[in-house]
Amino acid sequence: QVQLVESGGGLVQAGGSLRLSCAASGTIFRVDDMGWYRQAPGEQRELVAGITRGGITNYLDSVKGRFTISRDNGKNTVYLQMNSLKPEDPAVYYCNAGVILPTYSRTILAYWGQGTQVTVSS
Repeated sequence: QVQLVESGGGLVQAGGSLRLSCAASGTIFRVDDMGWYRQAPGEQRELVAGITRGGITNYLDSVKGRFTISRDNGKNTVYLQMNSLKPEDPAVYYCNAGVILPTYSRTILAYWGQGTQVTVSS
């Protein structure tokens, strides 16, 4: 059983900052790629930022220079530092992780967090 638990969402004024955290726990051999997605009402879920186990990152164009993804492999935790938040950033933010299970075949499964709401007031 693997769980991803997110924290850090909330209400912030435009131009403000928030830091999201997501910790993976359970029966884990290793956590591979991790990422943050977001979904606004009526919109498709989109990848905001991703990070490999080795620290290679990629970002949605609209958040480049404002958001920073990082991770702590020892804690199986991924972070998203969001600065200069804009009115177009509000959404439910979801953590995603590729988890390698401690099975003989080293099965890899994708897990999602429960989502955390980010609201930006103008």
